[in-house]
This record gives sequence, structure tokens and C-alpha cells, in this order.
Amino acid sequence: MAASKIILGVDPGTTIMGFGLIEVKGAEMQFIDMNELQLTKISDPYVKLKMIYERTVDLIDQFHPDEMALEAPFFGKNVQSMLKLGRAQGVAMAAGLSRQIPVTEYLPKKIKMAITGNGNASKEQVAKMLQGMLGLKTLPKNLDATDGLAAAVCHFYNAGKPEATKAYHSWSSFISQNKDRIS
Repeated sequence: MAASKIILGVDPGTTIMGFGLIEVKGAEMQFIDMNELQLTKISDPYVKLKMIYERTVDLIDQFHPDEMALEAPFFGKNVQSMLKLGRAQGVAMAAGLSRQIPVTEYLPKKIKMAITGNGNASKEQVAKMLQGMLGLKTLPKNLDATDGLAAAVCHFYNAGKPEATKAYHSWSSFISQNKDRIS
């Protein structure tokens, strides 16, 4: 019998954090859950970060994932938005690392390419492909949940391949791979 593992995918955001979980048995993947954390009614940015951390830890404690895949922040024109997204990603990453879960980040284009074959696919195209792949009966109203699920599926497809992204297994591995970011 093939070994089984659970992958948690997270699409970090300060308005909505999407997440999805799949179970992998050999070369097969199976849908477990997807949802989102709504943060729209919270005005304090630090409370939002606390909630992202706590929800991620809750997911880890509930589902016991073996690996975590995060959508990396993309480079946009609005520096403040990028900073907020980077903080949300960092908090989700810290939650995984605090529970000794290996974390891998993927660029949005790489995730879209893994799911649809097109790095410029829309959120709707990614969601529809996931629906077909995993036999999802319905799609969520907001597609942040499917974005989190897409990160998990992307990680499944990239397992065992040379990584063009960074993977962190502990704080010491993060520090050793990011000496230029530490002062």
C-alpha cells in the first residue's frame, strides 16, 4: 500500500486567506477540504496577522499536514499591498514552521501553469480545472479557497522535481537560504 501524505495549500491575504487540503496516496490525490478566512471586517492589521497565524495553526492541528505550499507574493506596482501580502505570507509560513511542517512557496504563474498549463490563466479557469480534477460538486463564491487548493495541487505535481522555488524546513534553513534578508 502506498504511503499517504497530506498537503496544506495556502493563499495568504489580508482580506481573505484561502486554503485547501489534499491527501496524496502514491500517484493519486484526493480532495479533503477548502475554505477561507474572512478578514474584511477587521480593521487592525496586527489582529489580521494574528488571526492568519492562529487559523493556520488550527488547520495544522486539525488535519496534520505533512507539507505546506504557499503562494508567494507577486511583484506589483503597489508597494504597500506587497508589504501587507508579504506579512500575511510570513505569518502563515511561521505557523507551519512552528509545527515543524516543511514549507515551499510557489509563484502564482507556476501554480497556474501546474493546474491549467497556462501561467496567465484566470482564477476562474484555475477553479474550473480543479473542479474537474478533484470532482468538486460546487465552487466557492470567492475563489481564494480554490487558490489555496491550487497551491497544494501544484506542490503535488512538483514533488520530487528540482525546485525553482525555496523550501524551508526550519527557521535555521530559512536563515541559511536568506542571508541577504537578515541584518
